Amino acid sequence: MFVLSSPSGAGKTTVTRALLRNNADLEVSVSATTRPRRPGEVQGQDYYFATPQEFDEMVEAGDMLEHAKVFGHYYGTPRRPVESALKDGKDVVFDIDWQGTQQLAEIAREDLVTVFILPPSRQELERRLRARGRDTDEDIRHRMDKASDEMTHYIEYDYVLVNKDVEATIENAQKILDAERMKRHRAIGMSDFVKGLKQGI
Repeated sequence: MFVLSSPSGAGKTTVTRALLRNNADLEVSVSATTRPRRPGEVQGQDYYFATPQEFDEMVEAGDMLEHAKVFGHYYGTPRRPVESALKDGKDVVFDIDWQGTQQLAEIAREDLVTVFILPPSRQELERRLRARGRDTDEDIRHRMDKASDEMTHYIEYDYVLVNKDVEATIENAQKILDAERMKRHRAIGMSDFVKGLKQGI
């Protein structure tokens, strides 16, 4: 499980999409949310949109790997699609915040790689938020205030990338993914392969 976190506007969604384009054996974890669907968003592709009652029922049933309240709405990771992808030998990338990352770490730390993406400056973060053109001035102020708290959680992550240049950040995220895939404890079948080498097979 490969987690990317960042304050809104710092680049995690852009990096996530690039990794998905470049890695056929990587799947994205589609989050469930109680927030309203935006124009153009597709159920089951962008998010699983749910009512607060439906979301609560999923949490109560143990159907969420993690969940958190962000900007007044609930977000969470449905358990079954992630477990299915992992069982099929796929890696799964998560675009979630520090709260969700903490919960994943509690249940699956050995199978978790976490990356925090920081903006190069507060001014650049605000510029990127405004360039998206979908937030009011009040929304942007709220997101900037929240970013100050979110950024303090970088210390809880395995890797930290400063997104000065998006292409370089994508390249570095790919390097992390490649290196983590080659770690010995993730080399499924290596024991049998080495036995075969010893026996001259």
